[in-house]
Amino acid sequence: MATPEFRPTHVAPRHGMPAWEEPDPSRPAVPLDPLLPVQLLERRGDWGHVLCSNGWSAWVDGRRLVAVPEDPPAADAPDGPRGDAADPRPLLAVAEDGLARYRTAVRELADGALDGEGFRRRTHGLRVGVVVDGEDVWLYDPAREGWVYGDGTRLSTFATDRAPRAAEGPDHAATRVVNPGRGA
Repeated sequence: MATPEFRPTHVAPRHGMPAWEEPDPSRPAVPLDPLLPVQLLERRGDWGHVLCSNGWSAWVDGRRLVAVPEDPPAADAPDGPRGDAADPRPLLAVAEDGLARYRTAVRELADGALDGEGFRRRTHGLRVGVVVDGEDVWLYDPAREGWVYGDGTRLSTFATDRAPRAAEGPDHAATRVVNPGRGA
């Protein structure tokens, strides 16, 4: 049963995700179910405090939450994702190279020039990701271990695979996430 006024802002990733009582890895809680709708209440560094529809709350790696579908964030929006990759072309070249390496290994495997173990060795550690939807692009950046979003001219960090870090320091105030449509 959903609590009154519950409006999900995100869902857990498709394989679920670990959760903690506090933004501290030594205090585990029950993991979130796959695709569980949650409302992001607050951020502290990479940690996100979420509220579930049943009123239960927990801390999670906020970077791994999947936003409820909306328009993609504009790379130059003042409140959009931040990043320092101004030009998408170098990352597109990295993706092309990775895809070409994978294509070559698949061809050699299919032709019998490479066995299964050789294929695994050749592709071990290779990570490539590209999603193009009109003018919007999401690219996997293996150097930063995460996804970036671009609008054709600029890239900005979208999501990451890295473990969560603590906030900047003990005096760092938590960031409170508010729903702009409902007021502060």
